[in-house]
Amino acid sequence: MRVRLIAHAPFAGVLAAAIWIRVIAVLGYPAPLWFGDSKSYLEAALQLRPGETRPSGYPILLWLIEPFHSFTVLVSVQHAIGVLTGVLVYILVVRAGREAWPPDERGRWAWRMWLPNLLAAAVTVPVLMPVHQISLEHMLMSDSLFTFLLLAAVAAALWRRRSTWWLGGLAGAFAAFAALTRTAGLALIAVIVVAMLLRRAGRWACVAAVVMFALPIAGYMFWFRSEYGEFKLAKANSIWLYGRTAAFADCDVIKPRPELRIMCPHLTDPRISPAFAVMWTKDSPFREIPGWVTGDEADRLASEFAWAAIREQPGDYAGVVVHDTFKAFEWDREPYPNPWTSLEYDFPEGEEWSDKQALLAEQYDPDGAETKVVRPWADQMLAYQDEFAMPGTFLGVLLLGGLAGAFPYVRSRGRWRPLGPVRHWGTGALLPWGTSLALLVIPAATADFDYRYVVPAVPFACLALGLALLPPPRSPRPAAEPAPAEEREKAEAGRT
Repeated sequence: MRVRLIAHAPFAGVLAAAIWIRVIAVLGYPAPLWFGDSKSYLEAALQLRPGETRPSGYPILLWLIEPFHSFTVLVSVQHAIGVLTGVLVYILVVRAGREAWPPDERGRWAWRMWLPNLLAAAVTVPVLMPVHQISLEHMLMSDSLFTFLLLAAVAAALWRRRSTWWLGGLAGAFAAFAALTRTAGLALIAVIVVAMLLRRAGRWACVAAVVMFALPIAGYMFWFRSEYGEFKLAKANSIWLYGRTAAFADCDVIKPRPELRIMCPHLTDPRISPAFAVMWTKDSPFREIPGWVTGDEADRLASEFAWAAIREQPGDYAGVVVHDTFKAFEWDREPYPNPWTSLEYDFPEGEEWSDKQALLAEQYDPDGAETKVVRPWADQMLAYQDEFAMPGTFLGVLLLGGLAGAFPYVRSRGRWRPLGPVRHWGTGALLPWGTSLALLVIPAATADFDYRYVVPAVPFACLALGLALLPPPRSPRPAAEPAPAEEREKAEAGRT
């Protein structure tokens, strides 16, 4: 028992450092960092109603914490969720390591019982320590909650080699809660079910996953209909895809009908990404459409134009998706989607506060709503920010490692097994690896690239790497059958 506790010492060190730097962040910045979407999230929480442009899973968390009337409590809870995300990655890798190298081994291979813990501690460092993981947890945004819920769904699917129905149900429920926090999670139930099938989870586990995913989604849509009269997750469904097509749409090629020509992009500021410009700036066609982005006409026109652009320019669309996906792996961050939005992902040096923002925030936290920069703690956080940012190239290395890590196991237990790495990867690392890649591709295909979307992909890439590097789980050795009574008597007579 004592030896097993000592094996967790490396992760205990990582965990202590991760908690301490988050304590410094809360002391230096007692209120959350605000982003463009923060206002709509807070309004939905205060009114407890479905959001018009996105589901309200995150506002429900804000509503649950609202009785404390403290933004400091809110950011502390979000940092705790971020820490739990790293803990869950550690548990899953250690658990897989114990299946590969049982801890009761003795002799010259006894040292291997330490490897799962060391590997698990190492892969949690990119989850717990980079500053943009911490700053995203500190923002009045849904990303930290979304990441944890989706990772919990993956954990339930991976918990047993042959999943039970209730684990399948947990995986589906957590995936649904993640999708109701960020719609990027909607498509990921397919990745979870495919991975469960490859692991031979059984039909009832897969059925339970699908049913428990569908029930919360349907329940939310009924709630949305009771508020707005429409059976949807949000009023604005197609505007994001329209923003995606603004980067390549050419009306000379699309040849839209006269009513649709208003949606042709007319961009005037090269510093701003096309998707951001057609959505939120003076170049946006939605400014001339009644109801703005949440109106029925805006959604109808955006949908028709977006699909026409994709249909007429499929190569250009694919090129934009690939280009923006690979932006996640660049070493340096560019000022994208515009120079001022990119600054919102960093801890600020000073305080900025608008009257409109203050009036809304005071409804949630009358005493501590205003953004505060408390020194010397803020100075320590700023110094940490300068040194501990993880370049996107590291995420690319993690994904490549998670893809190739299983190949050394083509030779296992003295035999060449050509399909061994494929089987090992498909039943283990595939689910988190596919989830990580999907979290990068889905925004690039349906909305726009944003550095905020890169951070949630990191825990899944780290988990995939850990699972791929570990050998396949060992099959339990069959117990020796007792010798027949006659043979035992002969053996005893011979010894006599």
